[in-house]
Amino acid sequence: MTEDIIGANLRNLRNTAGISLSKAADMTGVSKAMLGQIERGESSPTIATLWKIAKGFHLPLSALIGTPDAGRPDPAVAYKTVQFPGSIAVKIIFPFDPVLGGETFQISLTPGQSHVSQPHENGVIEEVFVLAGTMEVLRDDVWQPVGVGEGVRFRADQPHGYRGGAEGAVFLNMHHYPRHVGNADQA
Repeated sequence: MTEDIIGANLRNLRNTAGISLSKAADMTGVSKAMLGQIERGESSPTIATLWKIAKGFHLPLSALIGTPDAGRPDPAVAYKTVQFPGSIAVKIIFPFDPVLGGETFQISLTPGQSHVSQPHENGVIEEVFVLAGTMEVLRDDVWQPVGVGEGVRFRADQPHGYRGGAEGAVFLNMHHYPRHVGNADQA
């Protein structure tokens, strides 16, 4: 995984906001020790841990997994896929754009793989569009089948999830944030 990039991004975000590790732990619900390990590249954080950090800082996920200059990416530079330990693979397609209030990821699921996500920040909306394979999306406590060329939109500020079909799935996952997300100064 790209522990060095994630660690550098977290350290930069925390330092820019003038927040101690203790304060960051209080804001995110992630221990001070774990935050320090992530910053030093000594730990491979789970996607769930990164979402806690993003939610606590009122930031989009791409602020943590993208390159340190993800706010102004060079179009010639492709983002690397981040394979989370025992979980999904995520690649940034479009990093967070504060004008549009959104970001887009490509996510890969292996056959039968499930990923259930805790609620994101209040007001976050997700869209899923299947590129390959079949999958199901958990929303409103119901697994909904979604095939190639199909999409679904749902509130992501409640529990939700994804499950790969028999051949797995590759899908675009768009996140639309409320206006206050993406401003680390509000942390």
